[in-house]
Amino acid sequence: MSLAAPAAPPTPAIAVVGAGPRGTSVLERLCASATELLGPGTPLTVHVVDPAPPGPGRVWRTSQPPELLMNTVASQVTLFTDDSVDCSGPVRPGPSLYAWAARGHVPGLGPDDYPTRADYGRYLEWVFARTVRAAPGTVRVVTHAARAVRLADADGGLQTLDLDNSRSLTGLSAVVLAQGHLPTAPDRPLADLSAYAARHGLRHVPPANPADVDLTGLAPGEPVLLRGLGLNFFDHVALLTEGRGGRFVRAPDGTRRYLPSGAEPRLYAGSRRGVPYQARGDNAKGPYGRHRAALLTPEVIARFRKRADSGDAPDFLAEIWPLVAKEVETVHYAALLSARSTPGRARTFRARFLDVPHGHPEEATLLTAYGIPEAERWSWHRLARPYEGRVFGSPGDFRAWLLNHLRRDAAEAALGNVAGPLKAALDVLRDLRNELRLTVDHGGVAGRSRRDHLDGWYTPLNAYLSIGPPRRRVEELTALVEAGVVEVVGPRLRVRAEGGAFHAWSPEVPGSGVRVTTLVEARLPEPDVRRTEDALLAELLRSGQCRPHRVDGYETGGLDVTPRPYRLLDRDGRAHPRRFALGVPTEGVHWVTAAGARPGVDSVTLADADAVARAALRTAVPAGTRAVRGARDGRIQGILMKHSDVEVASTAEANLILGLDRFPSPTEPDRRSPPP
Repeated sequence: MSLAAPAAPPTPAIAVVGAGPRGTSVLERLCASATELLGPGTPLTVHVVDPAPPGPGRVWRTSQPPELLMNTVASQVTLFTDDSVDCSGPVRPGPSLYAWAARGHVPGLGPDDYPTRADYGRYLEWVFARTVRAAPGTVRVVTHAARAVRLADADGGLQTLDLDNSRSLTGLSAVVLAQGHLPTAPDRPLADLSAYAARHGLRHVPPANPADVDLTGLAPGEPVLLRGLGLNFFDHVALLTEGRGGRFVRAPDGTRRYLPSGAEPRLYAGSRRGVPYQARGDNAKGPYGRHRAALLTPEVIARFRKRADSGDAPDFLAEIWPLVAKEVETVHYAALLSARSTPGRARTFRARFLDVPHGHPEEATLLTAYGIPEAERWSWHRLARPYEGRVFGSPGDFRAWLLNHLRRDAAEAALGNVAGPLKAALDVLRDLRNELRLTVDHGGVAGRSRRDHLDGWYTPLNAYLSIGPPRRRVEELTALVEAGVVEVVGPRLRVRAEGGAFHAWSPEVPGSGVRVTTLVEARLPEPDVRRTEDALLAELLRSGQCRPHRVDGYETGGLDVTPRPYRLLDRDGRAHPRRFALGVPTEGVHWVTAAGARPGVDSVTLADADAVARAALRTAVPAGTRAVRGARDGRIQGILMKHSDVEVASTAEANLILGLDRFPSPTEPDRRSPPP
């Protein structure tokens, strides 16, 4: 009598929902750490779920029009780790977008050029394919061109993920949600505008990616209002001008001129601020250059975090903002002095100025001593409202002022982000994003301050000043205004639906009223899990398996997760040991989640992907295998690492990692310590 061989244990499997940049980064990190954490020879299946092509996903798809540009230079875009990244997984270097392009993929693209969005999509496509090719022989990657619609617990704590093609992925050790930008139901005012448009035969385009909006039905000369003057505005303008056959040419004086095709609609635009986003300074920092924080240092961040964790979260405006403002202003004045005096004098000024608290009268005394005239002194108010104190008698007056403003902005951008005093200073806002994330994420500021000061004031100001378009776009807008193709209505834009049309005007500009038949909301929808139209997140929210993030009673709308490795929290604050989420849907828990990874600067997004991937892999460790570093003699040793990339923080955390505690107590306070 022979005995049947024992059944082979099922192959561990992990699902990644979302195949764009975040999902691709998580996949790369899973492949990098699989052998180490699962053991040599242990098989692993990774399911990647997304109806869009893997790599670019929907947002960066390669089929979008070539008129659409990124707002980051090619040498500062990557999806690979390097020695700067503070992560636990192995470093697996790879080419930046520029280095990849230079291999013949995008001929003529320079390191400081702005790639098309489609070119970035092709890079992501290549990264995904390379990751699959380079994966260990034990790792099998399966892509599913479908949407995930339901997630459920199964026997033994494993997960089942249902797809919209009637297939179910079963026996999953972990599920990582990395969906990126998701559709959001309109709020009441937007829904009312859409209903009004439907009743009167008008067009109302809700917030969306311009590449997803079909405006081919717009007739030449048809009046259209673009509400919003940020990056989406510039994308829509490009599609409705160059995308319709218009051309920009260089005039003898070097400025740009626009030659209309005749197919363009008549474009009106406006916003509350009333002026377009500032142009990015021409890059002079190379791939890796960035401002090193002088005030918002790791020690300062650690003190802020300790206070937040003890229930005494700092006030952003009173305590954090002065440090950011001081860093920015110091760079501005140091750049001014560097152009006029010796480097030593500029360095001496910098040291002395940093020692004076922000807003203290001694600042003015020091500026006078160093010969900085009143006209060149920094003013946040003047930057935020450059038209302040001016009286416009007519649309023509505002147009003349705006053209001068745009030309000045382009000229400042041409000076670059190192030597140019204005753009060098504003680039500090971008360079401090890592430090600010470490400070404010996961309840790092008080709830009211988060709502009013960070979300309501600083985040839009930061976007306006530091994440604007390339200089080229501002020069093109200048040419379009001069050609009469685009008219900016003015500050404090008002829109009213009446009389079978949309009426728009600026109370700051007499006679600025216009009547249009199409209203385009020129912005992306705000991430908000409470209004998500994603079937999977909506079902998780309805069933209490996830919740909106809350800080002191203020709901941010972000998908709530623990500190790294970002386990999903249910309605009662219990962390799920096998579910993780990162990226745009968690905006509110995290700050500025749409920003991509840069090489050489310890990008948080790369370390995030690594932490999530390694935690997900630990759930897939076969029984009897030592799963967690620091587990000795049956006891769990706490290991706290930089960035709080916590291998094991406590016995409870170890139980969570190993899936031994289905519903642990609410998560402990964020123990993150900043990188050195």
